[in-house]
Amino acid sequence: METKDRIREGLGKKIADWEEKNPRRIYFTLDKEDIFGAVEFLFRQMGLRFAIASGMQTPEGFEILYHFCDDSSGIIYSARVLIQDGKNPAVKSITPIFPGAEWIEREMWEMLGINFIGHPNLKRLLLSDDWPQGQYPLRQNHEP
Repeated sequence: METKDRIREGLGKKIADWEEKNPRRIYFTLDKEDIFGAVEFLFRQMGLRFAIASGMQTPEGFEILYHFCDDSSGIIYSARVLIQDGKNPAVKSITPIFPGAEWIEREMWEMLGINFIGHPNLKRLLLSDDWPQGQYPLRQNHEP
């Protein structure tokens, strides 16, 4: 069974949408409450390598993409989560699974204002200490 079929079977109805952009890039959407378990499944059971996460603001709220590599095939699987609370976006931290995710979650927290629940060390990483609290440089509605 191919990796993509094993992912679809393993995550089942948790997958709200599945899109194969090209033969080496697959995106699927999950509810934010399912991301921790899905990430654990992709890493521990599927053996995929966590590459990075990326976040951005969208008209619907905030989107986080968790990118995983299947090194045996070169395919990248991106788990997409939409956080619809535009004022207080939050999602469970994946740092208990990948301590290396600490910095990218800190960056998204600092630049977009997404709270990562359970993160061990949410503090500034990029901005100066005198940057105004509650101002997020990558939010479309931030004030200088």
